[in-house]
Amino acid sequence: MAEITLIKQEPVEISEEDRAIARRVIFSVIDGLGERGRRQWRRFWNRIFKLQPGEMLDIKTHQERLGWYHRRHMSLEQQMFEAQEALETFRTFRAWLKIGAGHVEYVPGEGGQLQAVPLSISYAELEQAEMEAFHEAAVTFLRSPRAAAQLWPHMSAVAAGNIIDRVLGGFGE
Repeated sequence: MAEITLIKQEPVEISEEDRAIARRVIFSVIDGLGERGRRQWRRFWNRIFKLQPGEMLDIKTHQERLGWYHRRHMSLEQQMFEAQEALETFRTFRAWLKIGAGHVEYVPGEGGQLQAVPLSISYAELEQAEMEAFHEAAVTFLRSPRAAAQLWPHMSAVAAGNIIDRVLGGFGE
């Protein structure tokens, strides 16, 4: 789910002609589903337009995850885990991958040092666009010299890179 916070800026003169154009574009390009949805969509925009300077509005969005995309990513993780030689459990591998991909939040640890805590990639926590961004970051991380050195510490960078290329290549990555 994405959260967007809007804030009303100081008033700007907008001609009635420009207002009419904006409304025509907003309501003709995207509209609510069914009569109820159309009424809700118009009320939503009326609330936005009636905000006073400094007032804020939070919007939460949700884009359904695509099952095939999720399964493809999970298969990639599984195959990479099975090919690697450093991490003993899939749970540890997944946490390592999330940290390497930057899918974390930072919390203070001992002595105030920030520590990365992996975030969830569950259907409930991550919508499709966010899952795609995580997948891309994970693939980029897996292709890094750091990942190769950590997953195959006894191999040369070239040999480890070849394994990564072979696994990722099977997914068109």
